[in-house]
Amino acid sequence: MQTLPDDFVWGVATAAYQIEGAPSANGRGESIWDRFAHTPGKTRNGDTGDAACEHFYRWESDIELMQQLGVQAYRFSIAWPRIFPHGSENPNLAGLGFYDRLVDKLLEAGITPSPTLYHWDLPQALEDDGGWVQRRTAYAFAHYAEVVGERLGDRVQQWWTINEPWCVAELGYFSGDHAPGRRNRKDALAAAHHTLLAHGLGMEALRRSAPAAQIGLVTNVECVVPRSAHPADIEAAELAHQLRNTWYVDPVLKGEYPERASEHYQWDAQPVRPGDMEIISAPMDSLGVNYYSRQVAGDERVDDADRPPPLVNANLPRTTMGWEIYPEGLRDILMRFQQDYELPPVYVTESGVAFADVEQDGAIHDADRRAYLESHFAAAAEAHAAGVDLRGYFVWSLMDNFEWQHGYSQRFGLVWVDYATQERIIKDSGYWFASMVKSS
Repeated sequence: MQTLPDDFVWGVATAAYQIEGAPSANGRGESIWDRFAHTPGKTRNGDTGDAACEHFYRWESDIELMQQLGVQAYRFSIAWPRIFPHGSENPNLAGLGFYDRLVDKLLEAGITPSPTLYHWDLPQALEDDGGWVQRRTAYAFAHYAEVVGERLGDRVQQWWTINEPWCVAELGYFSGDHAPGRRNRKDALAAAHHTLLAHGLGMEALRRSAPAAQIGLVTNVECVVPRSAHPADIEAAELAHQLRNTWYVDPVLKGEYPERASEHYQWDAQPVRPGDMEIISAPMDSLGVNYYSRQVAGDERVDDADRPPPLVNANLPRTTMGWEIYPEGLRDILMRFQQDYELPPVYVTESGVAFADVEQDGAIHDADRRAYLESHFAAAAEAHAAGVDLRGYFVWSLMDNFEWQHGYSQRFGLVWVDYATQERIIKDSGYWFASMVKSS
């Protein structure tokens, strides 16, 4: 395996709604995920994040778990409704206080805090006012970013603005699989633009309130592979790459939306106003890449009799999420980005795997997760050796948690959680991770 530099950062990641619980503690307001999860039929078994991992109450012992794992940095998200319970009024000082204490304890433990400002928990009051379809939500985000930066910026240097704008727009406003559950392509395109605008405005706001901040956007990507060498399949894969990946990266790194994807959407660019692209494409200090699997794309109009043999193995192992395990895709998408963009420093801000972990006599033997992580760490090292300025890797996730519409059915953690008792058990993969970090 290729080696990574001595100053490479090893971390873990979580998100507020997935672990915190305590939905009304200290004045927290309702989020779109509170509303969505409590709507019958939206989540598996009707599961909600009301309790989640009770991290709001157990955060100190959870930091102790991070120390046992050898974690060097912790990417967590700040719950917007804890700071602005109703969207845009005066900030909730009790909510800010929670993150104050969390940051202080992390620093005391020798763990670098790496907060994300938005990991999908929009205050419901803002959704009631139009949500990400409306431009004013981007300005509300900038105000929120400035307030949080003023409070934490003296101690926090690495920041992430938005997590996975593709999920915000596509799953929240087009497929309806995520909160707020809308299903409208025009709304999704407007939401995508306003989310990217919020990133740019949020960077401006953070730099005003926290001048030392290192700021980036987190985008989730898939390595898109053509089904065969047929020209139509190659064209289909390039379009899929633009729709899935570059629609959210080109505006940030090139100041424009990809042309073929715009034609595919028949997009009139109505939400884009003069100056928007300059705000969105302001230089970032880092780019976060979340990687889980690949996409195989082909033109369904091609008769299989005319199609060359498949380019890819169609029988890869899958996770309990149904995702193919394809570590080469992490290397390949990072190298594709290196080829296509002038990249800032890059972090793998999420990568991990769900398996059907079972507790046995107080232990969780998850050799399959260790194998997954080893192969993906190796792929990251290969990308670094090929010239990608890769600075760190955050494993998803610190612990098992509420997995959005899948409820509590999927376990991604290095730490096992008994949701009935909130007992935590470090999995074998967690112990291996700790030894790997120690020896790196």
